Amino acid sequence: MDTDEFEQIRAEKDPLRQAQRATELIDVYKNRSAELARLRRAAIDRAYTEGRSYTDIAKASGVTKGRITQIRKSAPPVARAFFGVGPVTVAIPRRALDERPLGVIASEDQAAADAMAELLVLLGHQPRSYEIPPGGEWEPPADAVAICGPKSSHVTAEAIEADPYLSFEPDSEGRWVITDRQTGEVFVSPWDVGDKTKDIAYVARLVRNNRQVLVVAGVHALGSIGAVEYLRRNLDDLFDTVREEPFSLVVESTFDDLTVTETDALWGPKVH
Repeated sequence: MDTDEFEQIRAEKDPLRQAQRATELIDVYKNRSAELARLRRAAIDRAYTEGRSYTDIAKASGVTKGRITQIRKSAPPVARAFFGVGPVTVAIPRRALDERPLGVIASEDQAAADAMAELLVLLGHQPRSYEIPPGGEWEPPADAVAICGPKSSHVTAEAIEADPYLSFEPDSEGRWVITDRQTGEVFVSPWDVGDKTKDIAYVARLVRNNRQVLVVAGVHALGSIGAVEYLRRNLDDLFDTVREEPFSLVVESTFDDLTVTETDALWGPKVH
């Protein structure tokens, strides 16, 4: 939203419409303010790394040296940009059941979405939730996380289809597997070969309709929980590697019920 939209909201006669649009604009301003604070912190760190003193940085920035210290401590983490500027929408699927035409949310999907929302809040985002209808028809806004496999959403399926390195589709036995398109290496979930304590997940930042969508898709729903935990534990290092570029990754995790005991990269990350 720009200044014209700000003035349009000020001039809006319908009070309900004005309240709605004002709320939307406040969200945009909050996210842009957080991103600017992140950019300033990153710029300060980069300038210092390049040999500038904090005294010089403070003078160029128009603040005191003490304020520079405050900025470095209080600004959002640099890795906030991994998820975009925001607001970030976290989407999970409603799974169809014959007796429940509106579908149901799997407990594992909800747990993964809750963990993702907690991570986003720690990074200074204001996450929004969205439930993908059973038919899979939806159009994500900019900056979205889809905790959803290709079977449950055409958006996820189309995005993965464009992945130059990995595919995620059923094999000849009907099992969902992740395959390295270049080498032919196939990653089968340990869950599908008898080990019910382990699962794997496809994780990728993909471009669809000129928008980037972060896809987190366990072969089974449990795998998505492990993938989110992997991101929480390794986000700084992962961001250093992929920055804001599209990438692909396979994560393997070990569980005790819904608790992740181990999680690690099985393949990648690889920048597109």
